[in-house]
Amino acid sequence: MNEETSILTRSIRDLFTKKMLAYSIMPFVISMIILYILFFIVAGMGMDQFTTMDIQSTQTTIQNGIPHTESFQETLAGTGIMKFLMSSALTSWIASFFIYTIGGLFVLYISIFVALLVIGFLTHNILKEIQQRHYKNVEMIGYSNAAESIFLTLKWIAVMLILFLVFVPLYFIPLVNIIAFNFPLYYFFHKMMTYDVSSAICTKEEAKKISFFHGSTLRLKTLGLYLLSMIPFVVFFASVFYVIYLGHSYFIEVRKIRQV
Repeated sequence: MNEETSILTRSIRDLFTKKMLAYSIMPFVISMIILYILFFIVAGMGMDQFTTMDIQSTQTTIQNGIPHTESFQETLAGTGIMKFLMSSALTSWIASFFIYTIGGLFVLYISIFVALLVIGFLTHNILKEIQQRHYKNVEMIGYSNAAESIFLTLKWIAVMLILFLVFVPLYFIPLVNIIAFNFPLYYFFHKMMTYDVSSAICTKEEAKKISFFHGSTLRLKTLGLYLLSMIPFVVFFASVFYVIYLGHSYFIEVRKIRQV
């Protein structure tokens, strides 16, 4: 059994302990409350935008050589707009496609983003439990502070938003758009997860060494975890597993560096 298989097996076992299962419920409950509030805020904004819609059409017919022009004008309000969009098969399909596709992606991305922020408050407790179970000889030194954490989080959010804007031309290219849509959020996911875990365990110098010598391995691990997050609602329950899994990886590397 190689080291990676051992880490994965140990992480799964740790996840199904009583305390870790309790921790797993917290991100789900808090994230659901936040998303519930966001839903009503966005829904309210959407209804304001679709309060009224003016429909105009003009039709000209010729009767006995004399042209007759008929104009139609109507103002749709509230649910009348949706009735209008659903009045034909084509507009109904297009409206449904955009509503469910864009809405589904929005909820999925927001759920990942929210879960990352929520799990950040539990990371130290989860890692402390892992240390007590498996790495009592590895001291959790840590190097993070509140000011730095807030600054870096805002910085990574800004970079993520800039990447979303820069990649706009790629959104219209099939297959490429899948990568373009997900890369910015993966960037934020990778930065947040590795920082939360490393800053709770390592010194800053140890974190830099691990990033330098094992950066590619860490990116593969976080990529796998991110892809797992793309399964709807998995991120709410699996976010604790992410911390456990990366925590084992960092504890092992820190133990090698300190040779304890």
